[in-house]
Amino acid sequence: MTTFVSIPGDLQARYSRTAEGRAWLSGLLGLIDASLERWQLSVDLEPGAEPWNGHGGIVVPVLHNGARSVLKIAFPHEEALVERHALALWGGTGAVKLLDADAASCAMLLERLDPVSWLQSAPMDEARDIWGSLVRELSIEPDERPEWKEFEHIAARAERWSDELPADWEQLGQPFPRWLLEAALEVCQTRGAVGRRAGRDVLVHCDLHFMNILPHLNGALRGPLNGARAIEKRGYVAIDPQPMIGEAEFAVAPILWNRIRDLSTTAPEVALLERCADFSSAAGLDGEAAREWSLVREVENALWYAGKPRHEGDLARSLWVASTLAGRPLDGLPAAHDLPEPGLAAST
Repeated sequence: MTTFVSIPGDLQARYSRTAEGRAWLSGLLGLIDASLERWQLSVDLEPGAEPWNGHGGIVVPVLHNGARSVLKIAFPHEEALVERHALALWGGTGAVKLLDADAASCAMLLERLDPVSWLQSAPMDEARDIWGSLVRELSIEPDERPEWKEFEHIAARAERWSDELPADWEQLGQPFPRWLLEAALEVCQTRGAVGRRAGRDVLVHCDLHFMNILPHLNGALRGPLNGARAIEKRGYVAIDPQPMIGEAEFAVAPILWNRIRDLSTTAPEVALLERCADFSSAAGLDGEAAREWSLVREVENALWYAGKPRHEGDLARSLWVASTLAGRPLDGLPAAHDLPEPGLAAST
């Protein structure tokens, strides 16, 4: 069976930069055809329409036994390889429902959600309440199921960062002040081994930003929400989890580095700290632990961007967020409302 599905241009551009990416792209249509045949799917696209895609894979609307579903095939990177295990553990509660998966091709058959009604443009108080409700649902504790063995522990990642962050900082020519690096290292030390002994382990969605929260196709209500009951009726769930085990406060960071332009124009630094506290409270989390984890995550992001010449805007955003969370906003950065959204900063 050969079914023509076009590969979106931005996905082509992103994965054409490496030999591994080009190899994956060259076999992607074959993977799609094999998945369509394996699960007896038919493509549900208008003629000439492109499938959807995220940063790391393609999402093809399909019909499965007459039901609207999606076929997701991801580039086989670290987070994608364990995504199916997290979705299996959540079982459709708080996250998109996994219908089937094929480990060899990194393909998943998922329930279809509303792809245009994410939280990116929702009022912030509505987004906060939905996000908090989802974090509570997603924060399940380990049990005897074998999927739990597949995830890295957040505290172990922090211990590794204790060695990697200073080495990267030196190798990259000390791209920001030493004190900010030391603030991140202090978090790694206090929330690493110590945090692993004292914290509550749960399954953590590590990329729970506004665009990774979508409603069910038939669950979206129009108009404002009133309390948890309305949120439940709206039927929002999370996608693309990048799962790990550890403290749920690790999940707060993406909420802070997205939608920065929605912060107060008069005191954005204060507003960022308030957002951290408000979203933490909505999810029943420790706001101080969330601030600390968010600081170290943004320092790690900043070091990644510092090694990529096309990401000057992303570097500036990460440094602004990290230093603001540390209580000492760096001089010489663009104003908060001039900082780019993630994914939009790289020059062409």
